[in-house]
Amino acid sequence: MPKPINMDPRLEAFKRLLDIMDELRKGCPWDKEQTLESLRHLTLEETYELSDAILDNDLNEIREEVGDLMLHLVFYSKIGSEKGAFDITDVLNGISEKLIFRHPHIYGDVKVVNANEVKENWENLKLKEGKKSVLEGVPKSIPPLLKAYRIQEKVKGVGFDWERPEQVWEKVEEEIAEMKAEIAVGNKSKTEEEFGDLLFALVNYARFVNVNPDDALERTNKKFINRFQYLENEADKIGKSLKNMTLAEMDVFWEEAKKFESL
Repeated sequence: MPKPINMDPRLEAFKRLLDIMDELRKGCPWDKEQTLESLRHLTLEETYELSDAILDNDLNEIREEVGDLMLHLVFYSKIGSEKGAFDITDVLNGISEKLIFRHPHIYGDVKVVNANEVKENWENLKLKEGKKSVLEGVPKSIPPLLKAYRIQEKVKGVGFDWERPEQVWEKVEEEIAEMKAEIAVGNKSKTEEEFGDLLFALVNYARFVNVNPDDALERTNKKFINRFQYLENEADKIGKSLKNMTLAEMDVFWEEAKKFESL
């Protein structure tokens, strides 16, 4: 008898997950109760956990969090199939067709010379798919800092962009001056508006110097948390409350924390 052909281990692993999802949906009380809506906030939480793992460059954690997200995608597809709306086959075929259509430089005869041209083609092809605006692809619910970055990337794809980083920095300085002017006259609403304009300009500049502002700010958040928690721990060791310490005393531990980062 001929030997059975071994299944691709990738397909075998994916089938195993699909089978487990079927079993959980049928037999687990918690999994039975889940809906598209109830999973939404959990998916966001898993996405942020993956983001943390990426920023920490923790490859084992990244692998685990990718798995958690994969489960959610399979879960959504299972619920979609129960509703008669779509199943995992529709999902996978849909993204495959989209990728083929949006990569004519791979699956067609379009020529590109760099990644920027790929992005430009991508946005133009989206419009051909029926989208009325290149900004339709920016989710309404993503955090404002990331939204600003994505907006700027989207419009760049159709040629609406600054030419040089020096121009963008001039805009940053202009927005700083305008904000200071509104602060000086005590106009709170205009100050807020100008502060928003300044942040938008800084995000633009970050893009021009190849920095993701969301990643940069989160790394600074993590750095501040680590330094402040070191300060708290050291104060606790000497039996002092931060409220009873002077800024000069706290600064000693703060500087120590910075030194440990460089070791």
